Amino acid sequence: MNRPELRKTLGRAAAYLVAAAGLAWVFHDVAWAKLLKNVARLDWRWAVLGILADSVSYVLQAVRWRLLLKPLGDLSVLRAAQAVYAGLFLNEVAPFHLGEIARAYPVARWLAAPLVSVVPSMALERLFDGIWLAAGMGLTAILVPLPRNLIKAGNIFGLTVIVLTAATLYLVVRKSRGPRPERPGKPRSAAARWIAANLRKLEDGLRSIGLKRLSAAAFLVSFLFVALQAFSFWFIMIAYGLRLSFWIGGAVFLIVRFGTVIPGAPGNLGLYQLFCVLGLALFGVEKTVAAGFSIVVFVLLSVPLWGLGFLALSGTGMSLATMKAKIGQRSDES
Repeated sequence: MNRPELRKTLGRAAAYLVAAAGLAWVFHDVAWAKLLKNVARLDWRWAVLGILADSVSYVLQAVRWRLLLKPLGDLSVLRAAQAVYAGLFLNEVAPFHLGEIARAYPVARWLAAPLVSVVPSMALERLFDGIWLAAGMGLTAILVPLPRNLIKAGNIFGLTVIVLTAATLYLVVRKSRGPRPERPGKPRSAAARWIAANLRKLEDGLRSIGLKRLSAAAFLVSFLFVALQAFSFWFIMIAYGLRLSFWIGGAVFLIVRFGTVIPGAPGNLGLYQLFCVLGLALFGVEKTVAAGFSIVVFVLLSVPLWGLGFLALSGTGMSLATMKAKIGQRSDES
């Protein structure tokens, strides 16, 4: 086994080990009879509403992505949604958030553009999400008493978002510069040249999107995207019988989002349940109740993505194996 294959194998093993440890802690000492009873009482009216809200939120993500991709060409909302759902499907069946990379492949092909030119739009998506999540955490901290450690974590996250926003604005507004000449006697390695070239392409892509009306519209759509996901999470809470306020539901949603930023097992299994239970515990929810909810919300918001994502991936003309192979090839090249 060569070094890249060994690294991948060890990474997967670590991801699944963390997932198993998280699930073991979540379901340790729970009252299974009570947990199953709570699940059986699920109010499907609210559950369906939560599923619909979550599914529609990704259509909004497609609308946002289409706006940010305008400098590369005119991609339909249907095509953008197809790529988004295909990426979500890969996230659910493969570790390490590979869907975030995979969704760029069909879009690059449809727009007849280099793959690296699609990356800046995806980077802006993550930045816009971060800004609205940080704002949501700040507003939640005002309306709901939060633990000091959580407030500190939110402050660190907010500061990070501010720094990234400032850096992005700097790259967008500064004048374009050509590649730096090699310094005599100090040639750069192939890896350094590869990193520098791709950073220049990222900078050029961000500059092509720029501070335009389309960017502002995409930023506003990002608010609707994050808000709808928070509501879908809260609707499932109500369906499960957790009659907590929207702001408490939003706080738990943010904890889960922050906790699952780290790439892990498929669908963030294990980490999702762990941070869901930890978040609910902060507001006095019993562990058995929280553990049951963590499974219910995970299943209800994941299973529809499996179906929609499978159909979307089938329509791209690319198979799951093809996408995994392309991602593996890119990682080996880097």
